[in-house]
Amino acid sequence: MSGNDYIRLADALADDIAAGRLQPGDRLLPQRTFAYRNDIAVSTASRVYSELIRRGLAAGEVGRGTYILGSTPRHPMPPEIPEARIDLEFNFPILPEQSELMAPALAAASRPDVLSGTLQLVAPNGTAAARDVAAQFLSSATWRPRDEGLFFTGNGRQAIASAVGAMVPVGGRLGVEALTYPVVKANARRLGVTLVPLAMDAAVMRPDAIEKAHREGALSAVYLQPLLHNPLGVSLSRGRRQDLVKMAEKLDLMLIEDGVYRFLCDDPPLTALAPDRCILVDSLSKRIAPGVATGFICAPVALRERIMTSIRSGGWSPAGFAFAVGQRLIVDGTADQIAALKHQDAAVRQQIVAQCLDGLEVHADHRSYHLWLKLPEPWRSETFVAAAARHSIGVTPSSAFTVGQGHAPNAVRLALASPSLERLREALTTLARLLRAGAESFDTTE
Repeated sequence: MSGNDYIRLADALADDIAAGRLQPGDRLLPQRTFAYRNDIAVSTASRVYSELIRRGLAAGEVGRGTYILGSTPRHPMPPEIPEARIDLEFNFPILPEQSELMAPALAAASRPDVLSGTLQLVAPNGTAAARDVAAQFLSSATWRPRDEGLFFTGNGRQAIASAVGAMVPVGGRLGVEALTYPVVKANARRLGVTLVPLAMDAAVMRPDAIEKAHREGALSAVYLQPLLHNPLGVSLSRGRRQDLVKMAEKLDLMLIEDGVYRFLCDDPPLTALAPDRCILVDSLSKRIAPGVATGFICAPVALRERIMTSIRSGGWSPAGFAFAVGQRLIVDGTADQIAALKHQDAAVRQQIVAQCLDGLEVHADHRSYHLWLKLPEPWRSETFVAAAARHSIGVTPSSAFTVGQGHAPNAVRLALASPSLERLREALTTLARLLRAGAESFDTTE
């Protein structure tokens, strides 16, 4: 189906309403049933119903689904304008069925008797009940965080900033992978922290690189991404994890472990090997959605005051409503259900990658929502980003992830979560065609 077919279907339903074939109060079919009967994707069905709601012809209500309001729009709005640009830069996966799955928790949190208690900021350590819920949610088969070492922030970025702020003083040195999450670079600038790039190999961070950097100038801590590394998409082997922990213990360094992609894989966190040597940060932003973001920090109990002071001084305590919704989604099992669906979705997207980018040098994990694409000669990263933009495709150059003054790798990071599967295939096919045509086909003087 074309990108505007949802408008055609919405127009057909609007005609039925105007002709009286659909009456006020009539309940529309569940989205999955509507999708099946019209041979369309569930995501397209969701857009059809959203279009009717935008026109003021229908409304969604928990327990009733989507139902007809009448033929006269109460609050008419212009139709959705299809987005021409395909975003392969940002990675916040939102599945078509999430709204339906999340609606009961949102409705419950919006009841006046509940809402009155959610309008304030949440304390950095929440409540005993909230810590118990989070501890169960974040635990793995071999590890459970200590309730008294659990802390909350507004989102994952704030959790990283809080952990770094607690461990690294102004002017201090933080060891990071030579290719790292760009937010860490921004956080370091704001906190007055110096980032020290640590050499990497096929298994990501090298333990000897930590020792070398620490010998040249004392490190205060090390930040790393052991699972589904962003941008490289790889995970540490168990042997490499053990070696890193041993090195941290030898040098008396704390490891700040970014576990934001843990929900996509079953690997235990690094902190399971050394809970007193690691600080794990995680969040709901990618597990569920940015709108219900809550950041988690799992730290040694001995760091309790330092972590709480860092959260408070940064103004990074979670907002009450988002925190309450997140807790409800965890307790009722919706968070785990969404994570499982995203696990399947990521695998499907990686299958599309394998088909469309076959023959190109792609580094990715089949569980990941991103990949690292090495560019063939004579392409260069920034030139390829510009060429992709000419085709209305956004990709991220390697320079965004590079720490230090060294030459950025000749590669780009592709985030797979935002487009529909059809648009993703379209974008990847276009990028593959560009790469195979060669840089000489791209006129930089246009």
